[in-house]
Amino acid sequence: MILRWTLNTQILLGAAIGIAAGYILGHTSCPPTVASPLLFIFGLFGKIFISLLKMIVVPLVFTSLTAGIANLQLTPQTHRMWWTLFLFFLFTTTVAAATGLLAANIFKPGAGLDIHVFKDSMSAYTWRPLSLDGFGPEFVQALFANPVTAMAQNNILAVIVFAMLTGIAIFALNKRAQTVLTFINELSEIIMTMVGWIMRLAPLGIMGLLAELVAHQDLHLLNVLNTYIAVVMGTTFLHGFVTLPAILWLTTGIRPWVFFRAVKDALITAFATSSSSATLPVGLRCVTQNLKVDKNIAGFVLPIGATLNMDGTALYEAMAALFVANLCGIHLSLAQQIIVGLTAMVAAVGAPGIPSAGMVTMMMVLQAVGLPVEAVAILIPIDRPLDTLRTVVNVEGDYIAACLIQKTVDPRHNSKIVV
Repeated sequence: MILRWTLNTQILLGAAIGIAAGYILGHTSCPPTVASPLLFIFGLFGKIFISLLKMIVVPLVFTSLTAGIANLQLTPQTHRMWWTLFLFFLFTTTVAAATGLLAANIFKPGAGLDIHVFKDSMSAYTWRPLSLDGFGPEFVQALFANPVTAMAQNNILAVIVFAMLTGIAIFALNKRAQTVLTFINELSEIIMTMVGWIMRLAPLGIMGLLAELVAHQDLHLLNVLNTYIAVVMGTTFLHGFVTLPAILWLTTGIRPWVFFRAVKDALITAFATSSSSATLPVGLRCVTQNLKVDKNIAGFVLPIGATLNMDGTALYEAMAALFVANLCGIHLSLAQQIIVGLTAMVAAVGAPGIPSAGMVTMMMVLQAVGLPVEAVAILIPIDRPLDTLRTVVNVEGDYIAACLIQKTVDPRHNSKIVV
């Protein structure tokens, strides 16, 4: 009977079972002889699903972005589309960072909290000093890596750059590259067919990922940092479910509830995987099939957004910096807070291909105003549950951008959406 339900319903059911099972197996008196084998099975489901998504990401990014840019030659508004996308990403990321700073100033998370509670974790934490000068060369090196090496190492940023250059070259050659363009288009269709097959495993995969997440989370630490976590989650919800939907409605006329119903599978996948790149296959499917965005526009916008448009990350890193300042009793001036916001925006735009890239970018924000980078050790244990929510906001912004770009091409786009 369950197999007859729609994929959407199966995914929601899998998510609910995963959360409930994770809590029962990890935080109740369930015998270890029962919990361990079941968690192993749940973990296996999750690892298979996430591995399949990661397997398909690089070819999907390359083919969809290359085909998307190359096929834009049929659209007279190409120049306007580029500028609209750039300005949208810049505006929403700025609003996100400003929202994080404002909330941190109002609620002051971390103020009055005893920093000695985290003394052991901070003293045991080893960090790699990285200045803005050091970050720059590594970021550039990640941008222009050997494409074959980048694909082998899942360096998505370099793959995006190479795919963009390839698409622009095909665009410039026009009919002389028609054979290559036909091949890329057909390969893109093959990859999307494989995505459809992988999505059949999404209910089990999401169930396994959420069960592992809930079971292994330290609830005591969550209780100690409950104010900070509540402020981060509340502010992220505000940006993701009020600010961005309002922008969507004002710019495209699409009602927020219609939008969320159309992309809920992708948002659940983002929540379970905490990866914008891993969510890309599901997002492309939702945006093209449910939101009726042209596949070339979706292939152009989403791969770029998955790496460069990170509203949730910019908001979180700006707020985390002020949390550390409050924790250490350090007052940041308005100018220093502006520096924090700008650095958070830069750090959110694609992490370099180096180990612990997320923590390195967080250290950049702390170093920018002289905050102790050892405090990153406090954030690591609670980063995973918070990362789930900010990833949802990250990908949501990409889908709204795709609708906005489609609207510039087809003013009657919102009337075609039927979910």
